[in-house]
Amino acid sequence: MSTSSVPRPESPAKFTPDRPAVVRRPPAGLLPALALFTAVRLAGVAVVVVANHAMGHPLVKNLAHLWDARWYLHIAAHGYGDLITITRRGAVQTDWAFFPLYPGLVRALTTVLPLTPGKAALAVAWTAAVVAAWGVYRIGDHLYGRSVATALVALWAVLPQSVELTVAYTESLFSALAAWSLYCVLRGRWLWAGVLATLAGLSRPSGFAVAAAVLVAGAYEAVRRRGRVPAGLWAGCLLAPLGWLGYVLWVGQRTGSLLHGYFKVQSAWDSRFDFGRGSLLLLKSLLLHGGAFVYAASLVIVAVGILLFCLLCLDRAPLALVVFAGVLLLVVLGGSGSFSSKPRFLLPAFPLLIPLAQALVRSWRSRPAQAVVVLGALTAVSMLFGAYVVAVARSPL
Repeated sequence: MSTSSVPRPESPAKFTPDRPAVVRRPPAGLLPALALFTAVRLAGVAVVVVANHAMGHPLVKNLAHLWDARWYLHIAAHGYGDLITITRRGAVQTDWAFFPLYPGLVRALTTVLPLTPGKAALAVAWTAAVVAAWGVYRIGDHLYGRSVATALVALWAVLPQSVELTVAYTESLFSALAAWSLYCVLRGRWLWAGVLATLAGLSRPSGFAVAAAVLVAGAYEAVRRRGRVPAGLWAGCLLAPLGWLGYVLWVGQRTGSLLHGYFKVQSAWDSRFDFGRGSLLLLKSLLLHGGAFVYAASLVIVAVGILLFCLLCLDRAPLALVVFAGVLLLVVLGGSGSFSSKPRFLLPAFPLLIPLAQALVRSWRSRPAQAVVVLGALTAVSMLFGAYVVAVARSPL
């Protein structure tokens, strides 16, 4: 595996990592891909609107105030340290469990525009989703060409858990920062990769996956070059983990336990790394006693994610993409907490879709009708599953 790019089929080019950035026109297929992504996600919102109406739920409140979104909105309006809840088991849950970048952007938007926090949160999430799709396209186009890039964006838009891109959660923002940081790694723009990884680390707990990808890819590049690397590479690698580390240490300082404080805060939310014990117990329960549909669906999504990661490795994808997807998958498999939330944690792991995107393009070229049927079926499943979890099941996301 290598951090350098795989030549695209349409126009092979020599990789020049230290080439300065220049202003170029958008790639020819970018706008159609983004239009496709936007159309699919707007259709998803429309289906949620219908489901909300049928269930008697208000739309904006349902999309902007679900579960964790309420905590982000409270942080945006009042800052940290003001919201505490006590669970039925007596655990003290505080808002320090939530990273600051998303509520900070919501607060900034409400300051300059006449928007409620809920509408501002949706505006940030929806805008970030389009920026993320843009970054996903650029990675696919850079590595494999326009056709695979378009298929990659389309598949990411129709994931069953892609409804998370239309609620007031951090997945859109994290995905955008991760995609563009990884793109900068692939292009050898290490300083920008480090800056974006820092911001990704401020967006959510799994933000360290981007830092890990930058650090491992940077170390590989340094070894490949026998230490003769530009200063930007070292700077990018030093910057990459600072956002995540900075917030974790800040929480530790506030709690009086610098190194362990944040993890104690997360434990109150039943969020810890238990090496997969919780996941295995749920699997045993589902096999022996059955369970809610959303848990069975989550189990299928995670199992497919494992298979796709194996295919990604066999495809010899660039190291940065493999590390990023692998760390996110490890967090999902080894972390405790609500199993219905695990598909959401895998949503930013778009590199897992690369083997499927390549297969979809091959199918389109040989049997276009079959490719249309497959993509149409995935779209229908995505719409229905999204409406179900948001408006009907209302399970933890």
